[in-house]
Amino acid sequence: MTVDAAAAPSGGHHDAHDGVPNYLTHETGWKSWAFTIDHKRIGLMYLWSVITAFILGGVMALLVRTELMFPGETLMEADTYNQVFTLHGAIMVFLFIIPSIPAALGNFFLPIMLGTKDVAFPKLNLGSFYIYVLGTIFTLIAIIVGNIDTGWTFYTPYSVGRNVTGADVSVVWMTLGVFILGFSSILTGVNFIATVHKMRAPGLHWKRLSLFIWGIYATSVIQVLATPVLAITLFLLMMEKTLSIGIFDPQLGGDPVLFQHFFWFYSHPAVYIMILPGMPVVNALIAPFSHRKIFGYMFVAMSSVSLALLGFLVWGHHMFTSGMSEYSTMVFSALTFLVAIPSGVKIFNWVATLYEGSISFASPMKYALAFIALFTIGGLTGLFLGILSVDIHLHDTYFVVAHFHYVMMGGMVLAFVGGLHQCWHKFTGRMYNECWASIAGWLVFLGFNTTFFIQFFLGTHGMPRRYATYEGGIDGFEMMHKISTFGSWMLLVGFLLHLGVFVQSLVAGAKAPRNPW
Repeated sequence: MTVDAAAAPSGGHHDAHDGVPNYLTHETGWKSWAFTIDHKRIGLMYLWSVITAFILGGVMALLVRTELMFPGETLMEADTYNQVFTLHGAIMVFLFIIPSIPAALGNFFLPIMLGTKDVAFPKLNLGSFYIYVLGTIFTLIAIIVGNIDTGWTFYTPYSVGRNVTGADVSVVWMTLGVFILGFSSILTGVNFIATVHKMRAPGLHWKRLSLFIWGIYATSVIQVLATPVLAITLFLLMMEKTLSIGIFDPQLGGDPVLFQHFFWFYSHPAVYIMILPGMPVVNALIAPFSHRKIFGYMFVAMSSVSLALLGFLVWGHHMFTSGMSEYSTMVFSALTFLVAIPSGVKIFNWVATLYEGSISFASPMKYALAFIALFTIGGLTGLFLGILSVDIHLHDTYFVVAHFHYVMMGGMVLAFVGGLHQCWHKFTGRMYNECWASIAGWLVFLGFNTTFFIQFFLGTHGMPRRYATYEGGIDGFEMMHKISTFGSWMLLVGFLLHLGVFVQSLVAGAKAPRNPW
């Protein structure tokens, strides 16, 4: 992430070279961290929290893929499999992807890029972190209680079943945890919006803002407007389960499709809460490593705002097979294609920035290029799902799984890892080994494509998602599942190598210069 030269001294390690205490050393002891209102320390606490969640969710993903290595039961029973993939989705979405870039990188860099000392409400910022921790605790209780197998969407009637007492209890704990996590997102969004509006340095008008600020601002707007819808939906679900009020449960006279409308009215904007922050990180990587300004500054900025607004209009394309009227499905299908326009604007402007640029292929830049390639694949395959006739065949197949992961992991996660490489010297004052970082990056890129590209073919051949087993043999899905599982193991090696690179940097890495890039 790049910052203005005037703002650079407020970063992590620069002052350490001058013998002046920095944000890591000006106070010591656990209380100095537990009660800090320093935006950089809070960002760092978010960073370690979301990395921990990523590791936990990644372990669940590896268990899912290993179970599908062979037909039949490999590691676990079908019920256990359902619980594991539910926890994988819930942990990755609510504990890692949504808070990762805004809460970690956004907290650290937004005030610096605005030329201010801190966010508008520093104590509220610390409070939102502890709300995130509280929500995480309730989520972990749900894991310990066990038997939650609703999928990360908590669809009814799965989430209102009464056959297994443990499942009922764990769903309540999990939905309560996600309910609390939503307040952390809302408060962070309010804080960032207020900071951008009221805390900018004199002369820093809207057309001079960093594109990173534009992306975080658009994400914050979605968080504030959409998250309350999820909160009230989960609150109604908890009330239904605890008080037997008929809202979504058909056994009590409720409507399960109503839950889908409420959930996706939040969750499709939430897709942009997840992916929008990755886009400004890519802006911040491409420009310095191409030695050019981003082509079409205002087009890129307004495309972020357009994605934020259009995200509220297309939730129905998740429900083409739910029994909506044909007129509603046609409207949602048409609106879905509109989303491709601002996304295409970003891709075009990134490629135009690269054109005739003096490109430096450092590790962060490689992640930015990987993001462009993988996000393009994810976006184009999303158009197939927006076509009514095609979606009928592909709905709830592995094609959807592949599309979602190309957008989320191939997009947001790689942008997050690229931003982490770019900013590592700001966080720690240390440099990492560039050679090993590049090797790890290639392993992640190859492992990701090996894991998920084959799943497009699984989906078009009719393999349903969320199934614990499948048809084996020459005419079945066994070989494609084996390829996908092998790719997941390659991903594991790549991320473990990344972990080793960062640990080595902390232990024995060279001190970072003022501007290593």
